[in-house]
Amino acid sequence: MQRVIISGIGVEIPESTITNEELVASFNEWVDLENVRRAASGEPPLAKSDTDFIVYASGVKNRHVHTREGILDVTRMTPRIPPRGDDELSVMAEFGVVSAKRALEHAGVTDPSTVDMVICAASHQQRPYPAVAVEIQKALGASGAAFDMNLGCSSAAAGLHIATNLVRTGAQKRVLVVSPEIITAHLNFRDRQTHFIFGDASATMVVEAIGEGETRPGRFEVLDTRNWTQFSNNIRSNFGFLIRAGQEDTSVVNMEGNMIKQVGNKVFKEVTVAAHRFISAFLADHGMTVEDVRRYWLHQANGRMNAMIMKLALGYEADADRAPMVLEKLGNTAAAGAVVALKQYHEDMEAGQFGMLCAFGAGYSIGGAILRKM
Repeated sequence: MQRVIISGIGVEIPESTITNEELVASFNEWVDLENVRRAASGEPPLAKSDTDFIVYASGVKNRHVHTREGILDVTRMTPRIPPRGDDELSVMAEFGVVSAKRALEHAGVTDPSTVDMVICAASHQQRPYPAVAVEIQKALGASGAAFDMNLGCSSAAAGLHIATNLVRTGAQKRVLVVSPEIITAHLNFRDRQTHFIFGDASATMVVEAIGEGETRPGRFEVLDTRNWTQFSNNIRSNFGFLIRAGQEDTSVVNMEGNMIKQVGNKVFKEVTVAAHRFISAFLADHGMTVEDVRRYWLHQANGRMNAMIMKLALGYEADADRAPMVLEKLGNTAAAGAVVALKQYHEDMEAGQFGMLCAFGAGYSIGGAILRKM
């Protein structure tokens, strides 16, 4: 069995941003217009949003978005991303290629053909087929095979689990786990409970074998990975090809009610407990305790949730050094978030120290990896 390392990490954060203040102003303007219509039809009025509510509920103050145009337009409230021809590089593949190239550069890989598998692990895929991963593979000049996978916000952790075990057994030599998350394109910006949560980012990990006794200073050896799932409707997206089949008018696809939705209070309570138990049990199976881990890179979904998970695990409140957050500036970037946190907060760790990557999301699903700094 081969030793496995994460030899490179690449991240792409879009330049365009939207602040809470801008998002709230747009949402509330739409609510004013909608409530006029509701008053005329006898429907109950909608509540407005506010920045204090957003910060308290999520910890998000700003988000980076792939495409800003259209999101704040109250007549549209979704990004304006023009369609591309079938022979053009797709939007999602393009986003993934940027972070993939940076990861390869970080790993010191100058020949992309030495990559023999690409996994596009994201919470939303642009299309069913051809797989976006195969398109990324072609754009990079990688060899071997490629496939898409989805496990909600745990997708990158699940992709790392698959990649690690394929490399460990010798089935693959070098695998890219690419998570290009353009989640704002699937977000209902007219839903008060979710319109503020998400942002866009692309993150890639290079997973490969390393020889016995060999070391790669500054990189991470993957000691073990684990995944857990339990069905829940509390975080759900119903968008898919069967929507059209269920409509009388098949000329228009109805997005209303089929985009991201969640029961926030239930998600908070249930995922917090599940993630705490997952972390503790995973470490215990390796003879470790939560105190043995120098740093936790958790899914960047909710600031209060992460704080509670760490408090349950440690028995006291963890500071930003122990469990760093990128959520405040980036929003919830779905599967990319924990990898972004890993990329931005690892260089100060010393050789031999342990870290844990842990993501949780729809399903419910949880994925984790115990890492050791080399």
